[in-house]
Amino acid sequence: MAVLAQSIEDKPRLGIILMLGAWFLFSLVDTGAKWLAVAGLPAFQLAFMRYAGHFVISIGAIAKDGISRDRFQTSHKWQVISRALLLVSATLSNFYILQFLPLTIVSAIIFSSPVIVCFLSIYVLKEPVGPWRWFAITLGFVGVLIVVRPFGEDFHFAMGLVIYQATALALYSIMTRRLAGIVAVDTQQFYMGLVGTSVLLPFAIWTWQSPQTFIGWIVLIGLGILGWAGHQLLTNAHRFGTANTLMPYTYSFMIYVSFWGYFVFGDVPDQWTVLGALVIIGSGLIIWKREQS
Repeated sequence: MAVLAQSIEDKPRLGIILMLGAWFLFSLVDTGAKWLAVAGLPAFQLAFMRYAGHFVISIGAIAKDGISRDRFQTSHKWQVISRALLLVSATLSNFYILQFLPLTIVSAIIFSSPVIVCFLSIYVLKEPVGPWRWFAITLGFVGVLIVVRPFGEDFHFAMGLVIYQATALALYSIMTRRLAGIVAVDTQQFYMGLVGTSVLLPFAIWTWQSPQTFIGWIVLIGLGILGWAGHQLLTNAHRFGTANTLMPYTYSFMIYVSFWGYFVFGDVPDQWTVLGALVIIGSGLIIWKREQS
């Protein structure tokens, strides 16, 4: 059985580079999914391709040292499956939302996830939360309201799904914490691909629409490859740097998607989206800073 725990090497700069690379790949996944969704491809098909590619690569990764039943086994199977379902539902929501909303708005709301993790950790992980963290939770909620503007004319129903997505990602993060060092990363990756592919396959067949161009096929197939590669970089980043060192660099995703949103779709975030995003980032950084103390 593979060794589950691995000591963190003293190479934080390499960890930061891997983290920046991971979020760059994730930005390409979201940009490609939005481009295909705008072209008319259904969210079920996009999500299926994201996990089917992930599944095929994961089988190869886990079987590179020989295929045996033990390499696919875990005593925490239901926790691993539940974790996978949370990410699959978040991905499906994301790909559906992207046909309606700019990348910047979606990413701004998604990054309230660390704030939601802090809030849920009170009840799920029984972690103590002091006044500064409560302030950060409240500030993050205000930031989401600024971006969503639930009572304004710019409000779109898809923003509600983004909030669900952020919550699902928060729960996914909490379950990842619980499984860290208990279940091998390759095993978690395998079940992620298996669950996503199995759950989404019937819906993908039912709604399937073939891309009309060769580039469309490349982007569609690339969703799974880039998604798997992003998770590999993200996982390996934590071998070289602590979570507290790496966390601020997750916000590079918002820079990436702002770039792609402008140059691919011509989207320019308005002042309220920028303000709300800054408030959400500020709340996340407060939580990060308090976790260091």
